[in-house]
Amino acid sequence: MEIKVLKDILGVNEQLAEKNRQLFDSKGIFTVNLMSSPGAGKTSLILQTIEKMREKTKIGVIEGDVSSSLDAEAIAREGVPVVQINTGGECHLDANMLHQTLSKFPLQDIELLFIENVGNLICPAEFTLGEHKKVLVASVPEGEDKPYKYPLMFHTADAVLINKTDLLPYLKFDTEAFSRVIKEINEKVEILQISCVTGQGIEQWASWLLTQMSQRQGKKT
Repeated sequence: MEIKVLKDILGVNEQLAEKNRQLFDSKGIFTVNLMSSPGAGKTSLILQTIEKMREKTKIGVIEGDVSSSLDAEAIAREGVPVVQINTGGECHLDANMLHQTLSKFPLQDIELLFIENVGNLICPAEFTLGEHKKVLVASVPEGEDKPYKYPLMFHTADAVLINKTDLLPYLKFDTEAFSRVIKEINEKVEILQISCVTGQGIEQWASWLLTQMSQRQGKKT
């Protein structure tokens, strides 16, 4: 019974996610579902991306958290459209939450939309939102074991960003071994090493985004 209920929930979510995706496509918006464990650096990455790409594309952000609006307030100070979704205890965003929010958002002013999902390495992997790409931020202090413990998250990601590489001299973390395990789970995934403190890899990340946006636009035409 529980399996059937879960399938029903995911089925309804997929239908709404498709509606969201159709809306994004009709508006010419490229959408990224940004996922990670708590504190891995999703908001810091968005802030770095805004600084790097604000002259190249129009960015908007939807912030997902269990409670508070601290991250949304930080992004609003950068002068980009942002809206907060508080889940009230849910460990992930779903397509319905997003669908209800989009009507209140200035989609006509956005070309690149970041959806910062709730910090969690389990639930967000199961609920698609209508995004074009899933990006997972995995930080060095979390350790090398996360692909083993949460394989679905790594399997569904289009890109994995290894963040906080500025801490590598102080922690035991083998980036090559970590990347190798991820590739065993998901051979097509893009893996980038970044630091939101030093700016390492942010240019490469921005280039990856622009390439994905261009390819998406090419598919539409």
